[in-house]
Amino acid sequence: MRPPILRRLLRRVASLAVCAVLPLLTVHAVPAAAAPAAAGLRQVTGFGSNPGNLQMFAYTPDDVAAGAPLVVALHGCTQSANAYYTNSGWPKYADLWGFDVVFPQTTSANNALSCFGWFDQTESTRGRGEAASIVQMVEYAKQTYGSDGRRVYVTGLSAGGGMTADLLAAYPDVFAGGSVASGLPAQCATSQAAASGCQTGPQKLSPAQWGDKVRGSYPGWTGPWPRVAIWQGTSDYTVYPANATALRDQWTDVWGIGQTPTGTESLPGGTTRSVYEDASGQPAVETFSVSGMGHGLPVSPGSGDRNCGSTAAYFLNTICSAYHTGVFWGLDTGTPGGGDGLPAPAGLKVTGVTDSTASLTWNAVGDAASYSVYRDGAKVTATASTSFTDTGLTAGASYRYTVAAADSSGAPGTTSSAVTATTSGGTAPAKCFTASNYAHVTAGRAHTSGGHAWANGSDQDMGLYNVFVTHTLRESPAGHFVIADSGCQAGSS
Repeated sequence: MRPPILRRLLRRVASLAVCAVLPLLTVHAVPAAAAPAAAGLRQVTGFGSNPGNLQMFAYTPDDVAAGAPLVVALHGCTQSANAYYTNSGWPKYADLWGFDVVFPQTTSANNALSCFGWFDQTESTRGRGEAASIVQMVEYAKQTYGSDGRRVYVTGLSAGGGMTADLLAAYPDVFAGGSVASGLPAQCATSQAAASGCQTGPQKLSPAQWGDKVRGSYPGWTGPWPRVAIWQGTSDYTVYPANATALRDQWTDVWGIGQTPTGTESLPGGTTRSVYEDASGQPAVETFSVSGMGHGLPVSPGSGDRNCGSTAAYFLNTICSAYHTGVFWGLDTGTPGGGDGLPAPAGLKVTGVTDSTASLTWNAVGDAASYSVYRDGAKVTATASTSFTDTGLTAGASYRYTVAAADSSGAPGTTSSAVTATTSGGTAPAKCFTASNYAHVTAGRAHTSGGHAWANGSDQDMGLYNVFVTHTLRESPAGHFVIADSGCQAGSS
């Protein structure tokens, strides 16, 4: 626990400057919040030499013990640390799961629209500018809050997402994972003039060429690499969905895995989650494609465990990205493949489902006195057995399970990799079709108007009506098609 004198120190509140909004060809402007800093957000000064001229704000729950994870959350253009704190949903899970959050803030003194300089190598590369300032904030948190250096994660929206990718590439020794929302591949642009081209369609590079941009950001580093989540709306016309594809190609290549997902599933808000596992079966890269969503961070206001955030400009009511990102990183139950105590149980698998149950088995762990089973991050049972049947589930729903072994004192060890169980019954799964725009129209999945193809049902613009432009369309319900190029549900046709 933090000593009272430190908690009092962290409660010092500083007002946030509201930055002027000026035209600039970087990432699309996001209106800044005019409200003063929220009560739980504190400014921290003296965190380092600060070569990037950034401001540091932090949310530090009083009951978080030393050795907890740390999340760094980067706002979008013309936003502030306060706006991200208020609307993103991260403080909720800091309280629920026990970790600290640092909210770096840039200002109009750095960039006319208060954009992080993801497109400027003097700001986005190792040891330089804003990137170096953010790493100094991490070091301050490790020394002052006792944050676990093995469990530091970074996430960001838009320009903050572009800087997130750059940080993951430049500092794989600092960040265990990242999450890029409506952002850009690492080192997509190296000048402000090139930034707009990245936003509307990044360079057509191979996965290896994208991967080389990461490998070149910290020459000589051979791993481990950060685990990366990628969030993208299919109707984002500010940072085009092609960036999500490039990000997937970049980070799967860095991990040495293919671009075909290990599995996919449908989530709320029209979201398709695609998983790319490493050689050990752990999720290394995950993409979250939100059907019909424009430019912004997915949130889902409400009081449920999977609800978070509040709607505002570029905080879009679809799905709680903070929850699913936190689960991917292991913030809910520990970090897969890391931590202390007993090793993670191997061989976790789903052995059977009904419309209301899911049965699991796993391999025994030496010296384990019991096993804790988690459903979607919440503990559902402790058992001495190496099998468990979960009951009372909803028909046709997907549930994510992990298991941790506990010793005789009840201390849990490392959490296993996750498996997904989908109960029988319920609504039939979506179907997916990959074809040229011409073939989609011929098959009755799309129609033409003004020389373009348009998806039936959603009326999404698929581009020119010809045999050269290809899209994946997801059908759900029958006759309603949406673009799902970033991934579609497994088992579809």
